[in-house]
Amino acid sequence: MIISRTPVRISFFGGGTDYREYYLRNGGAVLGTTINKYIYVSINRLSNFFDYKIRVGYSKSELVNAVNDIVHPSVRECLKFKGVDGNLDIHIFADLPARTGLGSSSSFTVGFLNGLYALEGKMISNEQLAKDALYVEQQMIKEHVGSQDQVHAAYGGLNIIRFNEAGFKVQPLIITSEKRSLLENAMMVFYTGQTRYANEVVKEQIERTSSRNNDGYLKKMLDMVNEAIAIISNEQNTTMIESFGKLLHESWLLKKSLSSQISNSMIDDAYNQALSAGALGGKIAGAGGGGFLSLIVEPTKQAAVRKALKNFLEVDFKFEDEGSTIIYLKN
Repeated sequence: MIISRTPVRISFFGGGTDYREYYLRNGGAVLGTTINKYIYVSINRLSNFFDYKIRVGYSKSELVNAVNDIVHPSVRECLKFKGVDGNLDIHIFADLPARTGLGSSSSFTVGFLNGLYALEGKMISNEQLAKDALYVEQQMIKEHVGSQDQVHAAYGGLNIIRFNEAGFKVQPLIITSEKRSLLENAMMVFYTGQTRYANEVVKEQIERTSSRNNDGYLKKMLDMVNEAIAIISNEQNTTMIESFGKLLHESWLLKKSLSSQISNSMIDDAYNQALSAGALGGKIAGAGGGGFLSLIVEPTKQAAVRKALKNFLEVDFKFEDEGSTIIYLKN
């Protein structure tokens, strides 16, 4: 049996510039981190005693005899990509709900591919794992997804990821342990209770990006990646969080301009309540439309924000640095 563990991510700046429709023309960059909430995938060899060849367990159970009969798109296409045709028992577990903007679908793809390689006795590089996941999702499934989630999941850590026509480059953010702790402790994440399919939410955004109507907004969002890096690198500990939070607020306002699907009245109300209670800035994770609301809040104001958002579940989390790993392997 193989068990892989792959983190989900929180993106701070640059989201939207990681879509091929933009970065192939202009380059792109994102600043984000993985957190200690994971997608687990177990893979075991299925014996010949069953009257099916593949069992897939997630929110539903699939019992099939051929890869093409699998409904779950990532499971089906990953198996095709690896040339695996049966005798597998596959189960998917998650710390947080799917379709909530933390990149869980890409974390699954990365973790499943990692497990399939381990089943062959192979250890694959983070770079190749991310490239394989990008190929499966963008070329085989043909999903309307960006390119940051797969890279975050494969590498782990607090990173700047830059994109161009040659691919991607990962640069760990240089940050002192004190500033890392300040940033981690200033973050609050709340679950809105709304799930959505990112593929549907981003359709309008991709159309606007392809027609270059979003280029002005995206250029400003791209510049904010470097502004955020400068804040972390150059500002004193006493002012870094305030500057970072206010920049995140500006980025959220720009992000809402990319598509009418990114926010809604519930999200806007919750965000404004958080600001009134003392939050410096924040954003809805991922494509928008629901999911998790991440906020930057000075520790002295967090009790007030927590009270203002008392109807939402708060996530207890830490940053993580490992990326996708094999945590169990037994022949």
